[in-house]
Amino acid sequence: MSAEPHPTLPPVRLHSDAELARDALVAPLFARAVRLARWAGPDTRVDVGGELAPDQLPEAVTVLGLDTADEDSPVYASQAWRVAVDTGLVDVTEPEEDSGDGAEAGEPEYGTATPGEDLALLAGGAPGDVLDLWLAALDTVLADAAVPDLDDLVDALDAGGEIDFDRLDWNPQREADFLDGVLANLYLLTVTEGGAGEGPVPLPVLAASMIVPDEMGDPTDAVLEQVSDAMMRLDDQFRQLEPVGLVEYRPVDEALLAEADESAPGEAGQGGAAGPDDDEDVSRYGMVRLTPLGLYGVRARMLEAGVEAPAVGDLADKGADALLDAVSYYPEGAAQAEIEQWLAGRELPDAVAGLLAAARGDDEGAPLRRLRCQQALAPAGPEAEPAVRAVLDDPELGGLARVWLAEHGVADVPAPDETMVFWLTVDTIAAQLVADGETEELPLLMRSLTEHHAGFFEQAWRVEHPATAYVLEAMGRLHPDKKASKEARKAAFKARSRQP
Repeated sequence: MSAEPHPTLPPVRLHSDAELARDALVAPLFARAVRLARWAGPDTRVDVGGELAPDQLPEAVTVLGLDTADEDSPVYASQAWRVAVDTGLVDVTEPEEDSGDGAEAGEPEYGTATPGEDLALLAGGAPGDVLDLWLAALDTVLADAAVPDLDDLVDALDAGGEIDFDRLDWNPQREADFLDGVLANLYLLTVTEGGAGEGPVPLPVLAASMIVPDEMGDPTDAVLEQVSDAMMRLDDQFRQLEPVGLVEYRPVDEALLAEADESAPGEAGQGGAAGPDDDEDVSRYGMVRLTPLGLYGVRARMLEAGVEAPAVGDLADKGADALLDAVSYYPEGAAQAEIEQWLAGRELPDAVAGLLAAARGDDEGAPLRRLRCQQALAPAGPEAEPAVRAVLDDPELGGLARVWLAEHGVADVPAPDETMVFWLTVDTIAAQLVADGETEELPLLMRSLTEHHAGFFEQAWRVEHPATAYVLEAMGRLHPDKKASKEARKAAFKARSRQP
């Protein structure tokens, strides 16, 4: 017996669209782009490519309230303008290349810029409209982040003013794919139960996740050097991604960079920050976390790329069968959250009846569906009792129904017969094996079962359940008592022999 294919990514818990839209509107870079879009008018002049005319940058800096004495302020204003243009918040009419009389006189020709139609969506549109514009802004910022450092570009210019890409060792698609891969790993570390959750991820860990092969033990010096180089690249990229609201980032400690620059070539990744020692503060090497808006953005990009990236709430309008099939492979906490949302929009008696009907079946996924159904019914109140009582005589659901009724203190619950007890035992172990694998707790459960049922294996191999042999084989491997383990293997052989 093997589990059905299931999503490789756990479901993410997203904030509401309204909350995410508010986050987008206050992200510094996006907010600047919006402010410049509202400032654009008949007197706004643009160069070829839609860039602001150089003499207009100081005015843009003032409009944005940036420090006019800071040499970086024009850079921030230019970036915000580019985002406004790329997202459609601003419409530009570029100057014609063949500019005629003005060009002959040596005077530069300029195009014009006006607020775009999409600007109105920020005030009068739905939250989803705001998020679509923010995603377009994110695309621009990610494309910029994948471009090499300006100093490297200047060094790679040949005499003719062309970039020597071989010398630069820069492949645009490779760099974009690397950054997407980093964000996907950060997303996975965030949504996986037992992972980072809402906490930050150390930059060395994230860089190593992209460089160090899974099967490698202690990384070689060459691999560590690659990790260090990746850290330095990511440090620069996350600094660029923070203003758009994608991440919260604590940069690499400048003192570490100074120390690394003073080290001999070949040490610390040729001048990079190699990574912390065991007793060193890892936060000095950079810490990054996806914001709630960042989770939304990375997931949107993965969905666009065809990656299955579920979110809690996706199944709210689906049937009970789709719900149980999906949550069967969710981590327990996410499964419970999805079930609660699904129940919240339905009349409880009808919902319970639907869940019980969807839990039936003799396919490989059925035991796990029944386990999730039991989980879904656990918090249900007295309204669920009639639907649960209706399946007391059902051979697949009768045991589950008795457990629920007993746990809720219902009187006059009929005792199960021996056949039902053994069937439910096989079904439960089969579900746990599929859901969690061979956990440390499972052998203890097996010991308890065999100690409380004399002649357990003599009865168990006769159980009319599709997973009987599979469960007995697992008990033969996992049971802590050698004698019981041997009996389980014999029983598994008998169970296999009676199958067609």
